[in-house]
Formats: sequence, C-alpha cells, structure tokens
Amino acid sequence: MFSETIVIQAIVNGIVIGSLYLLMAIGFTVVFGLMRIVNFSHAEFYMLGAFICFVGIAYFRLPFILVVLATFLIALAFGSLVELSILKRMRGDELSGMIATIGIGMILQSVALIIFGPDPLAVPSIAKGIIRIGGAVLPKARIYAGVFSIGVLVTMYFFFHHTRHGRALRAVVQDREAAQIQGINVSVYYPIGFGLGVGLASLAGALMAPIFSVYPTVGFGPMVKSFIVVIVGGLGSIPGAAIAAMILGISESLSGTFLKSSYAEMFLFLFVIGLLVLRPQGLLGEKS
Repeated sequence: MFSETIVIQAIVNGIVIGSLYLLMAIGFTVVFGLMRIVNFSHAEFYMLGAFICFVGIAYFRLPFILVVLATFLIALAFGSLVELSILKRMRGDELSGMIATIGIGMILQSVALIIFGPDPLAVPSIAKGIIRIGGAVLPKARIYAGVFSIGVLVTMYFFFHHTRHGRALRAVVQDREAAQIQGINVSVYYPIGFGLGVGLASLAGALMAPIFSVYPTVGFGPMVKSFIVVIVGGLGSIPGAAIAAMILGISESLSGTFLKSSYAEMFLFLFVIGLLVLRPQGLLGEKS
C-alpha cells in the first residue's frame, strides 16, 4: 500500500544505502584508475571492515566513532602493505594483478571463516531509539551511519580537490602519462591509492555492520552494487558515481519496500541494462 510516509522512509533509507555504496565505488574507481585492474578482493576488504567493527564494539566496547576511524587507518595501512608486498611486482600486468586480488580475497574470506565461523553475527546497536522525519520513522543507527558516510564523502572531496597529494593522486588516476610529464612520481601513489581504496571499502563495511549482520561473504552484494555504480556513473567519473549511487540506493529501497525482493532485483538489473544500452559510457562517462 502506497503512502507518503512510507515513500519518505524508503527514500531516506535509499540515500543512506546509496552513500555507503558510493564509498565503495570511489575506492573501486581509485584502484581501477590507478592500476587498471578490477579489484576482486574489494568485497573481502568490506568484510574486513565489518569484522573490525564487530570486534571493536562487541568485545572491546569501544565508541563507534573511534572504531570507524581505527577501521579506516588499519585498512589504509594494510592495503598499502598489500600493494607494496604483492601487487608492486605486477604493476603493468593487469591480468596477473586481477588474479592476485582474487587470491587475496579468497585468503581473507578463509581466515574470517576460520576465526568467526559461517554464521551471521550481530553488531550491538550503536544508537537506540528512532528519529521522526515528517511521518517517517527511522532508526537512529541508520541515520548516524548515513550522516557519517556523507561526512567521509565531503572529506574525500576536500582531499581530492584541495590537497597537494589528493590532486596528484587524481591526476595519476585520470592520466598517468600526463602526470609523469608534470613531474609526479607515479610509483609513490600506487600504495597510497590502493590503500585508500581498501580503506574506503572497509569504512563502508564498518558503517554497514550495525545495520546488517556480519559474516565472511557479507561483502559480495555491496561489491556488485558498487561495481554497478561505477559502470552506470561512467568509469572514472566520481560525480557520475555519486548520481548513480543515489539512483541505485533509492530505487533499491523503493522497490524493496513495494515489491518482492526477487522482483526488486530483477527490475533493478533491467534498469541498469536499459541505461547501458542507451548510454554505454554511463551517465557522465566519456566515449573512448
């Protein structure tokens, strides 16, 4: 049954989910633009962030904000280490790099399975109660996760556009050869870029953990959605990814509210296929 309250509630939920998809999509875009490889371990880095959040809150009783910040820093350092120790030797070899990320993902998933088991685990609620927006009723935990993710996105925008390293990284992602001509040491930004991509994926996992259950394969769905965001937005276009993430999040929430889950997924992918048929380069992508 349609009502204004339910529609508002679904739209707000969609914006929250879309902002979290966007975090993953930006990380995906940075890694692909920098290294020209599809990071198939992106789902497992999301899972890593979710489990770090679970351990920090459930076992150590740490504040949520502290856990989220620690998750990002740990994942950033871990991702940089992975690039320097494994992927550095495969720079320029795209196929080997993709195969390596598949192996990294399988190792991370197996370790999580050994330590935590296959059953879903619930993260203790980060905030109790509800917030009313008009007639819509929304859990505080979901609103906090959405606000935090939007804050991270604003911070990333500032980093990419108003800091020297952020502009240099963006230049390398957009055109590696032109960046080298301008005197940018491209090799320095490989571990930074991969670490940042891993950090954003793990951050999304940490923010989603209190909303959904945590288990070793939890990252597969969000990875697929982030990949859709990247393709629909236009490969390499962060503004396009932002628009696509909001469209995807809101349409997924609305269809999930008013349709059966199987129909919702079907219509979602039909929409994506139809859009790509009409505009193969994505919303803001450029024809190659």
